[in-house]
Amino acid sequence: MTDANPDQQKAAWFIAGTDTEIGKTLIAGAMLHALTEIGVRSVGMKPVAAGAELRDGVWHNDDADILAAEGSVALPQELTTPYLLRQPTAPHIAAVQEDRTIEIAHILSCYHQLTGLADALVVEGVGGFRVPLNDHQDTADLAQQLGLPVVLVVGLRLGCINHALLTAEAIAARGLQLAGWIANTVDVHMLNGDANIAALSSRIAAPFLGHVPRMDPLPAKALVKAAAGHLNFSCLPGWPESRSQLRGSHS
Repeated sequence: MTDANPDQQKAAWFIAGTDTEIGKTLIAGAMLHALTEIGVRSVGMKPVAAGAELRDGVWHNDDADILAAEGSVALPQELTTPYLLRQPTAPHIAAVQEDRTIEIAHILSCYHQLTGLADALVVEGVGGFRVPLNDHQDTADLAQQLGLPVVLVVGLRLGCINHALLTAEAIAARGLQLAGWIANTVDVHMLNGDANIAALSSRIAAPFLGHVPRMDPLPAKALVKAAAGHLNFSCLPGWPESRSQLRGSHS
């Protein structure tokens, strides 16, 4: 099912979402923030990022930049975001427009290199769990080949129960472990948010890691720190209590 080395997966997780724009980057950043706080050498990987702008001669994607800022190990963008695409559209379409093909094998190669350069990795998917990457593969295929425990971000808005349960089924169908889920408020006007969380908690067979409420606009770093304060990652498989707990950590 996966080419990844199990020994290298003990401190690595895949962040999936029920849809696009529901807070995967916020949660991935919060995980990296929490790891950095306990002194773990961590890095965020956004394998595919669609939507970039040129700044001082360098192409930037806001999500990828947030992960880079929250990780404690600075590594080349070519490894952390091997497919940085310019147009903010479905990645397989954006890639065709640049005469490129998104190849899972290349993403896996970059991932394996990152495992040798950091002690913990947070890998953020793109869009929902079944977003096409090329003519034959999607993000579920990528997650399956990485073989990492999955953290599911549920965007709280009307319809989220259906989206969350379908995504949980898709994760299980790929033979992956749903290690935990997080509720992130994306619609402040949603009715009965707590009741929706309760309904999901009774139906998703994975730990509930917390609820991030809608917060006032803040700079990205402050927003990520605030989100981390609402979450508890300690039950995730491989989550370290300290830097020294990770085998092979550098002193």
